[in-house]
Amino acid sequence: MSLLAAAFAGALVAVSGLWAFRLSLPGLSMRFVLSALLALAVLQVALEGFYWQFIPGYVLLAVAAFLRNTGVASTLLRLSLAALMFSFVAVWVLVPVPQLTQPQGRYAIGTKVFRWVDATRPEEATAGLHARRNVVVQAWYPAAQGSRGISSSYIDGLGRLPDYVSLLPGFVMRRYDRIQSNGILEAPISTDRKQWPVVLFSPGYGASRAFYTSLITGLASRGYVVFAVDHPYEAAVVELADGRIVTTIENLSKDDGNRIGYMIRHLDLRASDVSFVVDQIHRVDVLGATLFDRLDLNHIGVIGHSFGGATAAVSMDRDPRVKAAANIDGTLYGNIAGKALKGQFLLLQSDPAETHHSEWYLSGNRQLLEKLEAGGFRYEIGGANHYGFTDVPLFFSAPGRFLLAQLMGGPREVEETHRATVDIVAAFLQGPLTGEPGAVEAVVRRYERITGGPVGPHSKNAR
Repeated sequence: MSLLAAAFAGALVAVSGLWAFRLSLPGLSMRFVLSALLALAVLQVALEGFYWQFIPGYVLLAVAAFLRNTGVASTLLRLSLAALMFSFVAVWVLVPVPQLTQPQGRYAIGTKVFRWVDATRPEEATAGLHARRNVVVQAWYPAAQGSRGISSSYIDGLGRLPDYVSLLPGFVMRRYDRIQSNGILEAPISTDRKQWPVVLFSPGYGASRAFYTSLITGLASRGYVVFAVDHPYEAAVVELADGRIVTTIENLSKDDGNRIGYMIRHLDLRASDVSFVVDQIHRVDVLGATLFDRLDLNHIGVIGHSFGGATAAVSMDRDPRVKAAANIDGTLYGNIAGKALKGQFLLLQSDPAETHHSEWYLSGNRQLLEKLEAGGFRYEIGGANHYGFTDVPLFFSAPGRFLLAQLMGGPREVEETHRATVDIVAAFLQGPLTGEPGAVEAVVRRYERITGGPVGPHSKNAR
């Protein structure tokens, strides 16, 4: 929330509360106070635009003015004013302009969006339309010192969003154009290193790449070039190469009641998307020489959350160009749990007491960790729930997050979860992608309630 919006909201609630409960402001007339509030409201709309969350506030202001100008002070009207005040507070559970977790690395961040079409693959979700597979990728990278420019848009389709984006009504996001993404569009890449390590990021099932901006920008600020992938027709909202906005399409089989077959098929599709992206970033004519020349394409990692974590594991198994993978709280599907992965692997999971991981999740990841050939790490972030790795909790105000924690678990502060995740993933990737020791265990010790350690076939920590 901006300072101007916070000032108007706070002043309105305070003044309405005083008026509703027949209190006064020493030295200030109610006429002056209401005029000041009206001026604040006009200034806020003029500078920032209309926020739907302010509708009860505007009604509050009108009712307060009516009480003041007519002299009516009945118990009913005062109770109505109090009810409006509390409703105003309630709608602010969803903030109009969320503030993302700030990157902690040393580098400013540049970003560029690519909307590619794979001419070799049909688009299965639109069978019969003879469409080719689209894959949308946003590159986030360390920017040259002193870079200036336009901030990137937070999510695809702003102004044309569907009625719902995941479980959130589209209108809730109408002012998400004001979110500070911390990425400068088309900024030149930093020349501090000859080449930067490359990471691909795959989101959770049904989620857009945007919902992981806090994690992705955190990694980019630490010196990684991150290609965040949107998987069209599965992600909640994606803008394709031809400008169309598409949403989730689920083609479920009647005999696949538990959706396992569906998830396995989509895991194959996602792994193909990842390999296609790796193909694309190996082409200078696709990326442009300025970005291409700064990529260390001999050291590529894939990370992901939830279904994206399973995608990371499968991608490392299938594509020898992928040297490291990180699964952030993802259930494994298909036969990947029985594979002996050759690259280094990280499992970073939420608190089982908060998320209540399924037996499928537990057994699959346990099997995978026991068969690692190159070893890896497993860590558990105490007090974090499954959604704490995403930006979504930041869409809610502090009271809203508290309420969510009571309903869904996850009392750990989401910003701390983001910082811990970025620190651990960055330290893990440093070894396989740069050849420099990552000191993962030293990083973990900086945080409370994080347990785990190195894993591998002969490690006592493998479990």
